[in-house]
Amino acid sequence: MKKHGYQVKIEWTGNEGQGTLNYRSYNRNHHIIAEGKYDVINGSSDPSFMGDPTRYNPEELFLSSLSACHMLWYLHLCSVNKIVVTQYLDHATGVMEEEENGSGRFAKVTLHPHVIISDANRILRAKELHHEANKMCFIANSCNFQIAHEPVIESET
Repeated sequence: MKKHGYQVKIEWTGNEGQGTLNYRSYNRNHHIIAEGKYDVINGSSDPSFMGDPTRYNPEELFLSSLSACHMLWYLHLCSVNKIVVTQYLDHATGVMEEEENGSGRFAKVTLHPHVIISDANRILRAKELHHEANKMCFIANSCNFQIAHEPVIESET
């Protein structure tokens, strides 16, 4: 078995002078940094938890990771199955449930990929490959809930 290591740096930038003196004394802003990457991702918490709505929150990043991992596996599987994808757009949705004590978990994620392929005769196989991509996706395999897929596959012609 191969092992792959990953590292990111999370830098809190939300000290407004009093640190974490109390729940309202600081903001949740932070930077997500990976060595060798050009851009910093500006993060915060969800606005429901006093975060900045103009920054990405961990829940959005989690959902985007699931969507991107699925897409990358799907594109790979299409290429080896000789299905030419010319467009791919996903509007992923997720539901997180929050407990009384403030903890929570994602209970549901649905990917809604809209895929354009070059050959109308391959639409059925292209749709089936979403199930295969889900089986291969590293992020989906790390989740303790099922990821649903509602793909729309169309041809250019």
